[in-house]
Amino acid sequence: MEKEATGKIKILKDGPYVVTGNIKLTEKIITSQGKDYFYAQGRELPQAKTYTLCRCGKSKNPPFCDGAHSSCDFHGEETASRTFFEDRAEMLSGPELDMMDDHRCAFARFCHRNAGTAWELIRQSDDPILKAEAIKAANECPAGRLVAVEKDGTAIEPEYAPEIVILQDPERGVSCGIFVKGGIPLQSVDGSLYERRNRMVLCRCGESINKPFCDATHVHIKYQDEP
Repeated sequence: MEKEATGKIKILKDGPYVVTGNIKLTEKIITSQGKDYFYAQGRELPQAKTYTLCRCGKSKNPPFCDGAHSSCDFHGEETASRTFFEDRAEMLSGPELDMMDDHRCAFARFCHRNAGTAWELIRQSDDPILKAEAIKAANECPAGRLVAVEKDGTAIEPEYAPEIVILQDPERGVSCGIFVKGGIPLQSVDGSLYERRNRMVLCRCGESINKPFCDATHVHIKYQDEP
């Protein structure tokens, strides 16, 4: 399971994400190999104990905030449900493995495998090889939309150290959201904390209707973070 995070992400009103606690920042590129997907290494990003990440999508110094939110009339109201994942997720049953799905999709496509989609693989989980593929398809979903569940009710999660990953998707010609790994606390503008998740993707194009979380709008608007 996730390792204890020492920092946090604070959402500023109509402004950026402020990251504290010396959390590692990287860039990864979503890359296809057949119907499988993996992360290729992106550019090296500067590291700091505290940094601010753009949330409006207009910074000329991405992924960092440059104050553009003040001049672009950005409205960053948080609209996402605060209901806990287990309460809002649909439970899908297979012969040897179940899966929770809350439909919070960032369109990263890691749920697609050469052997089938996560949903197809769950239905064939009486095959040990396909069960393993189903677990991998669920675990690699960066948004945490999918969680594989053993028949005894044990949720299966990858072990992640706290890290923030800026995602790029050249296959779709877009820049993606911010992949937050390892249970980093996310603090709302009002000071309350969201449910701690091992995996989640935050919006950085500024256009999600499920803020602060990514809803794949970056694909539809062809968001690119290049200045």
